Amino acid sequence: MVNAREKILKAANKLYYTEGVRAVSVDRVAEKAGVTKKTLYYHFRSKDDLIAAYLSSRDQPNLSIFKKWYDDCDGPIEQKVGAIFDNLETSAQHPKWRGCGFLRTIAELADMPGHPAVVIGAAHKKKFEAWLANEFRTDPDLSAHADALAEQILVVMDGAFSTMLTHRDAKYIKAAGNVARQLVVQCRGSAECK
Repeated sequence: MVNAREKILKAANKLYYTEGVRAVSVDRVAEKAGVTKKTLYYHFRSKDDLIAAYLSSRDQPNLSIFKKWYDDCDGPIEQKVGAIFDNLETSAQHPKWRGCGFLRTIAELADMPGHPAVVIGAAHKKKFEAWLANEFRTDPDLSAHADALAEQILVVMDGAFSTMLTHRDAKYIKAAGNVARQLVVQCRGSAECK
């Protein structure tokens, strides 16, 4: 049986991801969850607390899907990195896809850099970057550049998310995937990875 907290988080996930954190009131989340506002506030001290919990609940599932896409691809690392973008391109074509929930939330809260959700979003991006750097370290030709290369791939990915939202066209994610593959190839055995 789903408890009230889980129902509230599920409702928040759907509403915040679809419409944005500022556009959705606590009343709407409570209504969608089928709970009273008092029950919502029993589980979450404030809307800010609920927004932070929403992003926290997305952290591991998102990291796990990236890892799955990477691991499911046979081939060299550039193909594995490319597989992440290929799968993102497919996801972006779904009518319910709204881009990166972390970036969208951070953008909505840009005037509140210390907001717990902004901190959680930034930490999520750092976890992705650290995971990717660890994968690069498994390749002797990339290990010396693992951190720089992971940082570059993250910049390409987040740029693709932003451009995709601007133009609503998955071809930008495909283009970003091609750039990501090239970055890995160029860094392989290179004295410098710029």
